[in-house]
This record gives sequence, structure tokens and C-alpha cells, in this order.
Amino acid sequence: MGIYPYFRTIESDQDTVVTINGKKVLMFGSNSYLGLTNHPKIKEAAINATKKYGTGCAGSRFLNGTLDIHIELENKLASFVGKEGALVYSTGFQTNLGVIPTVTGRNDYILIDELDHASIIEATRLSFAKVLKFRHNDMESLERLLKRCEPNRIKLIVIDGIFSMDGDIANLPEIVILAEKYEATVMIDDAHAIGVIGEQGSGTASHFGLTKKVDLIMGTFSKSLAALGGFIASDAETINYIKHNSRTLIFSASATPAAAASVLAALEIIKNEPERIANLWSVTHHAIDNFRRLGFDIGHTVTPIIPLYIRDNFKTLKITRMLLDEGIFVNPVVAPAVSKENTLIRFSLMATHTKEQVDVALEKFEKLGKKLHII
Repeated sequence: MGIYPYFRTIESDQDTVVTINGKKVLMFGSNSYLGLTNHPKIKEAAINATKKYGTGCAGSRFLNGTLDIHIELENKLASFVGKEGALVYSTGFQTNLGVIPTVTGRNDYILIDELDHASIIEATRLSFAKVLKFRHNDMESLERLLKRCEPNRIKLIVIDGIFSMDGDIANLPEIVILAEKYEATVMIDDAHAIGVIGEQGSGTASHFGLTKKVDLIMGTFSKSLAALGGFIASDAETINYIKHNSRTLIFSASATPAAAASVLAALEIIKNEPERIANLWSVTHHAIDNFRRLGFDIGHTVTPIIPLYIRDNFKTLKITRMLLDEGIFVNPVVAPAVSKENTLIRFSLMATHTKEQVDVALEKFEKLGKKLHII
């Protein structure tokens, strides 16, 4: 039908404007929230690291794959999110896959939000723990499940900091209260929160002033930090335990020197260029206010991830194709990823977007939204 929306080939860097089939297209489908993937300092850091260390480590961190640059990065990541230690993985997916089954056992409990990321869901399937799923950001639902858990067992509550499709933020203050009441452990997946919320973009726990109350902070490099990889941060003893027991760390090749150097450079840029986060929020508020003004249903988002609920599989795919023809790149989310009543367009912003670029997209959305009777 000509509306297949996946594996669209990009012929340029991941910027606010990309090239597809030789045509310039405005990019509103990227997770590069700070717009750092083509920053000259990061590219230079990656090139220099490759010249010094080569293209790969040819082994796992456990054996021959630990470089001094990995240790430097872990120390800086731990400091960035306010924890004693950190451990770097090759991907964010591998981080959750490696951590969650390692810190829970056969007689323990894992409590997850129903909208948690797929990597968390897959990680629970690798654990022998009992998995309990609570309704999205519903504290009564979470408490009911906590009451069902045996009091002397590990109870690991795992949540996204910013939910990757709906754009809302976890109710961390109340989750922490319940965790203390029922002696549970809290783990936050901050893949979409690093570089976006918290002091200098350090994530959800910082955003709420609850860093000391959160036991495990997970993050990825493939969004704001402009590379590929992931990390877990916690107290030194927990990190040491994970380091010696996590199968996805022990049996996977370590992160490339270029990736590690890129993240180190990204962390410096975040500290030295606070205007990036300021502009990200400026264009975010501009987009949210105007999508609501136009009559789009954008749910409860309060972040640079803006879901435009279409609530129809065909229309979601159709408008995605029509927008691309109009020079706007967005991502559709359709069944079975969501129910057919909740299909949406995921519109995401970068710090390097301008309000003028957002206005171009708004104009196209208004025209096509009316044409397809969405608004």
C-alpha cells in the first residue's frame, strides 16, 4: 500500500535535517535529545581514541577488554549521577539484561510498570524471580503488589524515568515512599532522562532530589550521550557484585574506545554548554503548547517526547508516509507495540531544533491532521 514506515535509509548525519533519497527532511524522530551526535569535539574524541586504542578491544571487560578509558568513564558517570560506582556495558539493552537477573533470585520479586521498556521486560524473563506488573504510574496498584510480596525477600521496583513513548515522568517521590515502607529496592532506567531532566541533565533521581533514595540508576549512551552503550550506577559493593556476576558483561565484548571517548566528551559538553538543555526545553514547551492548541491529543507528556495519539492503525501509518512526503520524519507506534486504540506518532525534539523548524512541522501536522480527520 506504499505506507511501510520502517528501515528508512538516511544518507547523512543524525541532525535536525537529514537526507533521505537525496531529499532534505526535518528530523523529529531521533533520540539525540542534546543534538550531540555530530558535535566536532565528540567526533574528534572518537577519532583520537581510535588512533590510540584501535577500533575494538577484542574481548570482554572481564578479560582483556578493560581500558583505562573505560575506568575513567565509569568514574565520571558515577560522579555525574551521584553514586559511588558505575559499570559500562556495550549497549543499553544489555545493561538491563545483565543487571536485573543478577540482583534478583528465585525467591525474589521484580515489580515493573506496565509501560516499562522492552529491555526491562526481557530482563525479567531471564530472572527466576516472580514478576509483578503494576498499572502505569498507579501507586495504589504498586502498593497492592508490594503487599503480596514476602517481607524477607528482595523486592526490586524497576521503572523508566521518562517513559519512551508517552513522554511522562515516573512518580518517583511516591515510589520511594512505598519502597521504604515495604523495604523494596528501586532501579531507574534513565535512558530517556539523561541529558533531559535533573541537575545538568543527570536524570530522574536528581530531578526529584532523591538520588540517595534510589539504589540503581541505569542509563544509555545512544540518546543524549551521542554514542552506543549503557551503564549501571550504584554503591561500590553492588557494582563490584554485578561486575563479577553479570553474564552480559562477562560474555560480551567491551564498549569500543571510540564510544567511550565520545561519552566522555559528551559529559564535558553537557557541563560546559548548559544552553543546550535550556533550548531543548524552550522548543519542547513551544511544541507542546501548539500541538494542544491545534487540537491534537498528546496525553500527559511533559518532556521532549510528544505522543500524538491517532488511535487508528491505518491512519497512523498513512500520516507517517504523508509527513515524510512533506519533508517531516516521525516514528509511528502501532499494534502490537500498543493496542490499536492507542496508536500514535512519536514526535521527539532535539536541543538543536529551532522554533522555526518546529513551526514548519506544526503546519504540516495541522494540514494533514485535518485532511485525515484526526483533528
